[in-house]
Amino acid sequence: MFSHLIPAAKDPILSQSLACLQDARTNKLDLGVGVYRNEQGVTPVLQSVKRAEERLLNTQESKGYVGLAGCERFNSAMIELLLGENGSRSRAVAVQTPGASGALRLLADVIVMANPSAKIWMSDLSYANHAPIMKTAGVEVAYYPYFDPQTKMVNEAAMLATLSPLGKNDVVLLHGCCHNPTGADLSYRAWQSITEMANAQGFLPFIDMAYQGFSDGMEEDAAGFRYLAERVPAYLVASSCSKNFGLYRERTGLAVIASNTLQQSECIKSRIMECARSSYTMPPDHGAAIVRTILEDQALKEFWLTEVTQMRQRIQGVRSSLVDAMKIQTGTHQFDFIAQHKGMFSVIGASADQVTRLREQFGVYLVDGGRINLAGLKESDVPFLAESLSAVVS
Repeated sequence: MFSHLIPAAKDPILSQSLACLQDARTNKLDLGVGVYRNEQGVTPVLQSVKRAEERLLNTQESKGYVGLAGCERFNSAMIELLLGENGSRSRAVAVQTPGASGALRLLADVIVMANPSAKIWMSDLSYANHAPIMKTAGVEVAYYPYFDPQTKMVNEAAMLATLSPLGKNDVVLLHGCCHNPTGADLSYRAWQSITEMANAQGFLPFIDMAYQGFSDGMEEDAAGFRYLAERVPAYLVASSCSKNFGLYRERTGLAVIASNTLQQSECIKSRIMECARSSYTMPPDHGAAIVRTILEDQALKEFWLTEVTQMRQRIQGVRSSLVDAMKIQTGTHQFDFIAQHKGMFSVIGASADQVTRLREQFGVYLVDGGRINLAGLKESDVPFLAESLSAVVS
């Protein structure tokens, strides 16, 4: 039956991490896969997570099934984290999913169920898994311009111009704060413009939001999304606890649905659970139990927010250090844009040949296109990275 199958293409991100792991050189940098690492090069278990796990160990009395929607306490706590006091909370419902990728797939499934002719528009650049998830679910994929390779910022005028003719058969996949892999974020004004366009034209906003708290703060990072959520009749959200809770391997995600009424939202939720039943049935509980334990306890939540602040400040410090080091190496301001980017990543615009040379000559592993995971860079490695980049890219 399977003899005709050929090997799948290597994952463009995970394959780089594996290659770096197998690299015998001691002076090497894995700046591909999107995980936070501390100054010791470790992706730590947050202390707030450990405290929650200890509490669960002492109080959890069952490992019984949690149901198709997952943990509803987790769902409610995450909706509050995402939306705050936003008016759309009264019509927003959620389903716990196996990571944000699971949320993307379930929401894609329900889009096809509701409108087989729907087309989803995503940014150019986007994540490697976005298009395959949508296409596998049967959604037609198109792209809007996003990243300007000259300014290294969002080309908002070109993006909005491309979205201007869209209508009721279109879904627009938007990246929340810090989410786009380029490191370039939409301005608040752009969120306002997209909101006005969605209301006038009828397209459905679909927000992927996995890095809340990594830009300016938990509340500040949600401002643009919340503006939109308050004003559009319907929206979808895929969210993840991998980054700001450090629960990468626990696969803790959330699919949020907000339609024009709570009754309609609940109807859509039932169809999403139907899709889940025909796939994985129920999500894993451990990560969700950790998150809701943290978010339901005000003292523990405040401690977690402090840890998120520490991660954010470390990333910002690395950004500043790299910009300063590149000024020294190149004698120019060519790389100042890195300090303007937000979150874990920056795209530096390296060509495929330059990425290969960085890997082969210097042991610096980046994603094709020159995406750097600055959250995985130690301060002590900044001089080496600056020397490598200045030799190849500047």
